[in-house]
Amino acid sequence: MVSTTLRRIVSPCWKPSVEGENSSRGGVGNGRVDGLLWYEDSGEHVAGEFSMAVIQANNLLEDHSQLESGPISSFKSGPHGTFVGIYDGHGGPETARFINKHLFSHIKTFNGAEFTTENHGMSADVINKAFLATEEGFLNLVKEQFETKPQIASVGSCCLVGIICSGLLYIANAGDSRVVLGRLEKAFKEVKAVQLSSEHNASFESVREELRSFHPDDPQIVVLRHNVWRVKGIIQISRSIGDAYLKKPEFNREPLLPKFRVPNSFEKPILQAEPAISVQKLRPEDQFLIFASDGLWEHLSNQEAVNIVNTCPRNGIARRLIKAALREAAKKREMRYSDLKKIDRGVRRHFHDDITVIVLFLDFHLISNGSSCRPLVSIRGGAGVSGNSKY
Repeated sequence: MVSTTLRRIVSPCWKPSVEGENSSRGGVGNGRVDGLLWYEDSGEHVAGEFSMAVIQANNLLEDHSQLESGPISSFKSGPHGTFVGIYDGHGGPETARFINKHLFSHIKTFNGAEFTTENHGMSADVINKAFLATEEGFLNLVKEQFETKPQIASVGSCCLVGIICSGLLYIANAGDSRVVLGRLEKAFKEVKAVQLSSEHNASFESVREELRSFHPDDPQIVVLRHNVWRVKGIIQISRSIGDAYLKKPEFNREPLLPKFRVPNSFEKPILQAEPAISVQKLRPEDQFLIFASDGLWEHLSNQEAVNIVNTCPRNGIARRLIKAALREAAKKREMRYSDLKKIDRGVRRHFHDDITVIVLFLDFHLISNGSSCRPLVSIRGGAGVSGNSKY
């Protein structure tokens, strides 16, 4: 007898999916588009297979993402690996789009500069430098455009990165996107969820304490308003790329709208761009990784998402995760999923956020052999989404 909870989690696997039947194909590696949905159901990366999907809720899609598989260094004989980036923008798409264009190039440049045959160049320091170079580039863009386009100073993005290289998994996160590992527990014959990233959101006491330690002279560094903790009473995340108005006092003035301005001037950045970075060796029992913006995790627990990936066919699994999240979003609003699908972008944001999902399946044989024979992949998520979604 199948429990009600398990049936709810894996029900997307028991019936054929009809979404995407009327989709259109973009160029090679551009994915498919069905209204507000973009997806690439399956493909190969250096260390296994992958699936990607994006659903739009905002008037302008603020989530951007990418998957790069192949050389991850500017050095010609450098190592091959897989790079995943989830960029969850806020206030507009400009920062997420900028990261999508520049971060991986910085990774390759810094990795190439530090490459040796012993260490292959990749390190936490390389990733940190790439984040900060991307941040510097965007803040320079804000400086150029501020007087004519002041709104750009209030645009930012969370940034979650995963890199598989030389048998190691590097995770770097600034913001509240999340990556979850599905790991086989042989003793119990179950695949358990292991969260690999920590979230920089003021709803967590540890984040509030970190902010207070960074800003000991500011009693208003975190403020509780309407039962929600926010940094300076404005924003929930404590780390991001962009958000220039909370990084540099020169942007905390007119012509920026008053609602974005901090009452008192500040000397050091209120938000940080430095990511939290972890490095671990991949193991044979590590089955897959789920990278997603917080829009997914608002509706699915880590274990629910892992159960779906573990029990459903690989092809289209990122779409299935999004569909499961949307069903939960509809249920929370006491409406039918079929009615939610009729709601257009903009209004949709009242029901769920933009959601990006990238699932990486891990083949330990490929990981341990460091295969460079797999096809090169460079794909950007969300290109061409429009409206009139059937999803």
